[in-house]
Amino acid sequence: MLPIHFQKRTGSPWTLLCLGAHSDDIEMGCGGTILRLLQELTPATTYWIVFSANAARAAEAVQSANHFLRKASKKEIIVKHFRDGFFPYTGGEIKEYFEELKQILSPDLILTHYRHDLHQDHRVISELTWNTFRKHLILEYEIMKYDGDLGAPNFFVHLDRSTCERKVKYIRDAFKTQGDRSWFTDDLFLSLLRVRGVESNAPERYAEAFYCRKIIF
Repeated sequence: MLPIHFQKRTGSPWTLLCLGAHSDDIEMGCGGTILRLLQELTPATTYWIVFSANAARAAEAVQSANHFLRKASKKEIIVKHFRDGFFPYTGGEIKEYFEELKQILSPDLILTHYRHDLHQDHRVISELTWNTFRKHLILEYEIMKYDGDLGAPNFFVHLDRSTCERKVKYIRDAFKTQGDRSWFTDDLFLSLLRVRGVESNAPERYAEAFYCRKIIF
């Protein structure tokens, strides 16, 4: 495999855009990658946008984002309130918001949902990401869930054990409303990281995986 390196900058900061349909999507899909990027890339400006959350989940989303973005030189956390489960039917409003983002942001890297995710809200965010940001590096993250839509990703970010444990701790600490769900367990979060580590021959055993449609050298 050919490794790709994100280099530090001496002038303008790196700009990272993280997009999630729901309040815990970003953390589960790419939380470890965010922790690693912010450790290695300084300065870095991060925009963290959640598209759907009720009051309790919105508070959790902000708390969690603040944990993950501790090393960001600048951060903006935005929680929108589009109706959960109905994104295909309110796509026009969501697209208008994407158009607003395009006018103020030109990110170096965008982390968004996988285009073939079986959750309809996730797919809408992925589609509008590509529709809006046509000249940017976009990585699509995966989320383990009941639908069973895990595929064969082609881009891996290697992580060490301590980063994985921090990711899991931040998720568990922030999202108390999810604590009684059968899938909301440490072993589930770590298991996918371990599987992707095996697939990418990670030297420290763990990795997050993404789908990269286009990359230019």
